[in-house]
Amino acid sequence: MTETSTLRNSLMLAPLIGVSDTLVKAIGLWLMFVLIITIHGMAMKAIRRWLNPNVRLAASILLATTLVSCAGLALQAWSLQLHQSLEVYLGLIALQCVLLELGGFFEHSPMSDRLRLSGLFGALLLALGTLREVLGTGSLGSHLEWLAGSADTHWQLWLWAQDTGPRLLTLAPGGFILLGLLIAAKQALSKPH
Repeated sequence: MTETSTLRNSLMLAPLIGVSDTLVKAIGLWLMFVLIITIHGMAMKAIRRWLNPNVRLAASILLATTLVSCAGLALQAWSLQLHQSLEVYLGLIALQCVLLELGGFFEHSPMSDRLRLSGLFGALLLALGTLREVLGTGSLGSHLEWLAGSADTHWQLWLWAQDTGPRLLTLAPGGFILLGLLIAAKQALSKPH
């Protein structure tokens, strides 16, 4: 694994742990990630041949920050609460776009690799979001109205008594613990016997 791929992969750890305390926030960040990464990759593909290599970094930064700003404004108009929950992490998506562009990901990687990256990140976000919410609060779909842009607050499904789970799982340390357990389980299952 190269230094660039390690940096590129570790940048998404903060939003992975930060927003996966609820399923709704995990879905929201994944949708923003897919939207911004896709548009950035398509736009850079369209303009890359006209760019001098010396200004490619500046163009990628400008495009990524513009896309994140526009997506943030659209999200704010759609659901202010979801925007407030995700706004800290949206800038990391722009940084991820720039690193992927400089690493040649959009230029040299086949579409299957791009879809795999988005799918794996989304699957991990959704798995952590679901597990942390269910185990930490006993509910599923808390704040589901944020995704729909609705003011209705009765969309939550309680799986057992309200707020009886270990609250640690809804905090960042609990997210790291659960992520570590998931990685250990994957390694134990993939190890040949």
